[in-house]
Amino acid sequence: MDIYVKKQRWKIYLLGFAAIIVGLSLYYTNILVKKIAEDERQKVQIWADAVQSRANLVRVTDEFFEEMRGEERKRAELWARAVRGIIEDDNSTDISIFESIIVENTTIPVLWVNAENIIVGQRNVSGTNEDTINYVNEPFEGEIREAFSAYDPIPIEIAGVVDYIYYQDSWLFKSMQHVMNDLINSFLSEVVINSANVPVIITDSDKTSIIASGNLVNDNMSDSLQVQQVINSMADKNEPLVIELPHHGTCHVFYTHSFLLTQLRYYPLAQFIAIGIFLIVAYILFSTARNAEQNQVWVGMSKETAHQLGTPISSLLAWIELLKMQGVDESTLNEIIKDVGRLENITERFSKIGSEPKLIPLPLKDSIQNSIDYLKTRTSKKVQFFVNDHTGKNPEVPMNIHLFGWVLENLSKNAVDAMAGSGVISIDIYENTSSYHVDVSDTGKGIPKSNFKTIFNPGFTSKKRGWGLGLSLSKRIIENYHKGKIFVKNSSPAGTTFRIILRK
Repeated sequence: MDIYVKKQRWKIYLLGFAAIIVGLSLYYTNILVKKIAEDERQKVQIWADAVQSRANLVRVTDEFFEEMRGEERKRAELWARAVRGIIEDDNSTDISIFESIIVENTTIPVLWVNAENIIVGQRNVSGTNEDTINYVNEPFEGEIREAFSAYDPIPIEIAGVVDYIYYQDSWLFKSMQHVMNDLINSFLSEVVINSANVPVIITDSDKTSIIASGNLVNDNMSDSLQVQQVINSMADKNEPLVIELPHHGTCHVFYTHSFLLTQLRYYPLAQFIAIGIFLIVAYILFSTARNAEQNQVWVGMSKETAHQLGTPISSLLAWIELLKMQGVDESTLNEIIKDVGRLENITERFSKIGSEPKLIPLPLKDSIQNSIDYLKTRTSKKVQFFVNDHTGKNPEVPMNIHLFGWVLENLSKNAVDAMAGSGVISIDIYENTSSYHVDVSDTGKGIPKSNFKTIFNPGFTSKKRGWGLGLSLSKRIIENYHKGKIFVKNSSPAGTTFRIILRK
C-alpha cells in the first residue's frame, strides 16, 4: 500500500513541478511578447513619423509645383502681351523689349491661334521624338489641339479681333513633374514596406477605404466586408496611428503584430503540446512493456506454484489411501479428501494462468452457489451468505469454473475481513441487454473512493499481513480470460459492492 501511496504522491509532485515550469515559461514568454510588442509599436511609431515627414516633403513639393505652374502662366501671358506689342507697333515705340521677351522664352511651348482657328505662330513646340514640328498655317484641331488643352488659352485683342495664345508646361516643369510623380508613387510603397515587418493598412479618414496595405497574409482586399473585418481586428489589437498624406488628408494607420511575434506567442504552447504528446506516447509504450513484464512474472510464478503443489498433493493422496486401510474415522477422511480436492482445485487455477482457458457455458447461479457452499463451511458462523437470481432463470454463461470460483473466493474473503468476521454477504444476479451483472455486496467498513482503482494493483492491500494479489488476480481473470469487467460499484461505511460483468 505504501508503494502506491508514494507513487501517487510522486505523481502529484511531478505534475505540480511540471505545472510550475509551464507557468513560469508562459509567464516569461508573455513578458518577452509584451516587450517585443512595445518595441514593434515604437518601430511603427518611428516609421509613421518618418512617413509623416516624407508626406510633408511631398506636400511642400506639390505646393512648389503649383506655384511654378502659376509662374509659367504669367510668363505665357507676358509672352502674349509681347506679341501684341510688336503687332500694334506704330514705329514710335522701342519694340526691342518685346522681341527680347519672345526670343528668351526657350522652355514654354506656345501656339498663336487666330480667330479663324488657324495657327499663325509657335514657339518651342516639338513632337514625340523631341524634334521641332512646324504647325504654322495649319488648323488648330486634332492631336495638336488636344495636346494644348490642359490650360485655358490667353486671349489677345488685335485691331478688334481676338486671337488666343495656347501653352503647355515647359520641358523643365515636365521633368520636375516626372520626378514628383516618381516621388509620390514610391511614397506609398515605402509606407507599406516597413522595417518593422508588421501587417499594416492605411485607410482614409472614415476608416472604410484602403489607401495602401502591406505584409498581409491575404493581399486580396477587394471584398468590403473582409476589409472591414481586418480593420476591426487590427483596431482591437492596437490603437491606430494618425498621419497626414498628400491628396488624402487625415489617414489612419492600422497594424497588427508581426508573424514573428505571433510565432513567439504560441511557440511555447506548441512546444508543450509536442512534449506532452511525446511523453504520453512514451508512457503508453513504457506501461505496455511493464505490463508485459508483469504478465511474464505472473505466468512464471503461477506455473511454478502449480508445479510445486503437484508433488505434495500426490503424496497426500497416497497418505489418504493408507489412512483408509488403517481404519481412520470416515468423517475425518472425508474432510481431508475435501481439502486435498481444494488443493487440486488451487493447482488447477494456477496452472491455467498464462494460457487461454476453455470457457464452458454453465448455470451462473449454480456455479456461484457451489463456490459459496464451500466457503460457508470454512467461514465464521456469524457471516451469512445469500445468492439471489433476479433473472429467475439461472442463465448459462461461458466461464471457467475454477477461475471464476477463485474470483468469488477472493471477493468473499476480503468481505469477511472487512466485516471483522460478522455480517452479511449478498450475491445478486441481474440481466442486461448483452451481459449479466453479478454484484457482490458486504456490510463491511467500506473502501475510500480514492482507492477504487488502486485496490486492483498488484501489492496493494490494507491488511497488515496481506499480499495484495487477490483482487489483481481477480481483475486479470475477469477481464483477460472472460472478456468482462470488474470494478467497485459503490462503497460507504455501511458496506461495499463489487460488480462483475460477464458477456452472454
